[in-house]
Amino acid sequence: MRSKITVVAPSSTANLGPGFDVFGLAVNAFYDEITLTKTKEKKVSIVTADEIPTNPDKNTAGLVVKNMIKKFRTKDGIEIKIKKNVPAGYGMGSSAASAAAAAVGFDKLYGLKLDDNSLVEFAGIGEKASAGSIHYDNVAASVLGGFVIVKTNPLNIIKIDPPTNLRMCIAVPKLKVPKKKTKVSRGVIPKKISLKDSIVNLSNATAIVAGFMNKDAKLIGTSIQDVIVEPARQHMIPGFKKVKENALKAGALGVTISGAGPSVIAFSERSADLKKISLAMTRGFKSSKTRCETIICKPSVGAKIKK
Repeated sequence: MRSKITVVAPSSTANLGPGFDVFGLAVNAFYDEITLTKTKEKKVSIVTADEIPTNPDKNTAGLVVKNMIKKFRTKDGIEIKIKKNVPAGYGMGSSAASAAAAAVGFDKLYGLKLDDNSLVEFAGIGEKASAGSIHYDNVAASVLGGFVIVKTNPLNIIKIDPPTNLRMCIAVPKLKVPKKKTKVSRGVIPKKISLKDSIVNLSNATAIVAGFMNKDAKLIGTSIQDVIVEPARQHMIPGFKKVKENALKAGALGVTISGAGPSVIAFSERSADLKKISLAMTRGFKSSKTRCETIICKPSVGAKIKK
């Protein structure tokens, strides 16, 4: 049996507009790398050069590994070496990528052969460290890759392979994000919604699923419209309205907040002028004196063992 394993897990975008806490999509914009090494010292330790918590109880990967050690009663200590490439706090599933890599790595290290739902469930525990609560949209995408639907009670992840011509332009603004940003951004979501708004979001969400099922990038993009969460959160992103307007004018099919933000994601087909859309988004942020980095990307596979 192995004594050491390295796993690479992708960034992800959650919600895709109307699919709050239900939809996730793995994207090849960034990847986290986690190495798990068995140690004789019976504790979980974290080694990293990045500015992230090294207390395992406050680190997403640490929390996952501690829970899996407890559940499977393994006898070793584990050193977790973390290389963060997914920017933390920007709505790109940073905490989820580390948690996903940790769950997949632990499973392989001990030959547990867990099913997909169990892996996602363990990875979801890690989200407690950053978001304060367990949610599965980002971790499911990072573990499994592609487009995922989170069905709860009991947890059941439905994965659909995305159309090969689906492309995204992501604008990551250079903003100072608050600590526990996901918790903060969840706090602004309305507690009550109108039946009318619920119907609009449900209509768009089901059309997105149909788009993925039928490999129809245009249907996916044009259905990414959210009248509940996006309006409640957009004030937290300076220039959001202009970024969205610019991207749509430049040829994007649909634009929304990536996860809890502040990154903004535009959905397009491969045939669109993706550089034009990216530049338009940059100009949108510039209108509110905010710099941003743009990434053109496509759907990604899930967490993989690094050979």
